[in-house]
Order: sequence, then structure tokens, then C-alpha cells
Amino acid sequence: MNTFEAIRARHSIRKYQKGAVIPREHVERLLEAAMLAPSACNSRPWEFVVISNEELKEKITQIHPHTQMLKTASLAIVVCGRPDLQEGACSGFWPQDCGAAIQNLLLEATDLGYGCCWCGVYPVAERVEAFRSLLHVSSTPLAVVAVGKPDEAPDARGWFDPARVTYLD
Repeated sequence: MNTFEAIRARHSIRKYQKGAVIPREHVERLLEAAMLAPSACNSRPWEFVVISNEELKEKITQIHPHTQMLKTASLAIVVCGRPDLQEGACSGFWPQDCGAAIQNLLLEATDLGYGCCWCGVYPVAERVEAFRSLLHVSSTPLAVVAVGKPDEAPDARGWFDPARVTYLD
């Protein structure tokens, strides 16, 4: 699959084949893809918490109402920002940098045959604090990404809209 095919094939998946196991080498490929994302001054202001434990995934669904798909997903990958790793002219870009990492993860998952759903945590302060407490992290939980074998094939919802483009020649 080439990059454009992966971009077009990627969809938010909310139904997964319960019990599907994702091999550790695939998890590491997802994380490597994420960590290859660009970041301000190459600061790499991220860390990842990979959760396969059913009890923890259930607790996440109680904290975040839009993560119910974790009841069938194989994994939850929580992407956390590390603003402390950015200084000077590079500071403050960690949400965009983590977003780029998440997009890389989603595209690699698509290429490997998995489905994902990106659920934002930051900037909702109560969710951020609840995730910090649950995961025992001091970083800033930015998003939860559900990962698993898809049990649905939703239609594409994005499209090219030339009305949203201005060319300045």
C-alpha cells in the first residue's frame, strides 16, 4: 500500500473483532511510525502508554464517554505530551507534534490491516487529570487511540473540497 492509498483507506473504526491479538512487533511498528513524526526542533515531545488490560480499558471508558469502542478494541494507546521537552522558539508546539505522531500511527495501523479511532483528551482539564491519575503519568494525556482488527467498514467521510483552497500565484 502506498502512502496515498493508506490515507484514503484510513477510517475511524468503532467496532472491532473482540479478542484479536496484536503481536508486539506490530505494536512496536505503530510506535516507531509515531516517533518518526516531525516535531518542533526535533524535540519529540511525546510518550506513549499501551494498554491491553481489559480492566484499565473499562476505566478509560468511564472517564471518557467517547471511548466505548475500547470494549472490543485490542489496545488503547494513550499519547501523552511532554511540553517540558520544548524550550525557547520550540516551546508550545507539542499538541501539533503529538498530532503528527498520532496520524503516523493511524496510517501505519491501516497499512498493517488494523483499524483505529482517535479520541481527544486534551484540552478537557478534567479528563487530563483523570488520565494522569489512572496512568500514573506527569505528562499531559492528549489522546486515546483505540486499535484493533476492524469489525466494520464505514464509508469514507472526507473529500477534496476545492472551495477551501486559495491559490496565490
